[in-house]
Amino acid sequence: MNATTWRSPGDWTDGVRAEWIKVRTAPGMLWLLPVTMIMTVALSVAAIATTADCVSGCAVDPAKVSLTGVDLGQAIVAVFAVLAIGAEYSTGMIGVTLAAIPRRSTVLAAKAAVVIGLVAATATPAVLASLLVGRLILPDRGYSAAHGYAVMSLQDGPTLRAAVGSILHLLLVTGLSLGVATAVRDSATAIGIVLGLLYLFPIIIGSVSDATWRRHLEQIAPMTAGLRHPEHRAPEKCADRRLGRTGRPGHLGHLCAGNRRSSASPTGRVNGGWMGI
Repeated sequence: MNATTWRSPGDWTDGVRAEWIKVRTAPGMLWLLPVTMIMTVALSVAAIATTADCVSGCAVDPAKVSLTGVDLGQAIVAVFAVLAIGAEYSTGMIGVTLAAIPRRSTVLAAKAAVVIGLVAATATPAVLASLLVGRLILPDRGYSAAHGYAVMSLQDGPTLRAAVGSILHLLLVTGLSLGVATAVRDSATAIGIVLGLLYLFPIIIGSVSDATWRRHLEQIAPMTAGLRHPEHRAPEKCADRRLGRTGRPGHLGHLCAGNRRSSASPTGRVNGGWMGI
């Protein structure tokens, strides 16, 4: 036996390398990533630009406004993830892939690692750029210390949680899309299912009158988590403990008094969504 190390067909590194080559050479696939970044930041800039000036009694969450683009970015990463695996089933390439790497678990894990890694590399600068735009523009619109708003900074716990939560949300949407595409094996159907879960499901929840059922539906809805991760309010604006979207008293009110910084749940949890079950 020579000194060359023998490698099995199902070797993890071979799988990752193969998936990277497929994503890199697939027509139009990689273009979806810069489109995700551009559209996420563009929608955030539009939301910031159309936010009313803060004169008095403002109830706007600067971080949430700055991360509005995530609502659109999640749809594009969902399409990217679905096409990453759905295209193989539609063209029959999945047979060649499984012939080269017989272990289906290795193929799926390698594909997930490549796709989620690429989305993470796209989502991180998109989220940070959106927050930077909000940090530069919103203080000039009156969302400053004069009205009880601290300048957004990643050194501020709530803002950091909003940024990390938004990135994690996009990664979870990516994983969900990969799972759905693997299950249905059809790109168009998978995209319809994922987009329905992201955008149609919240509408259905809004039509449910029973508070208990609504809360349970919110706990399993992926869109709920994405919308609530960014939420944090200026201390003076949450002192009235206004009701949260679940109908229960807002979980931020008890942190408002005597704290000049915007506050969030001390446990970092959200009321509903993937992170609040």
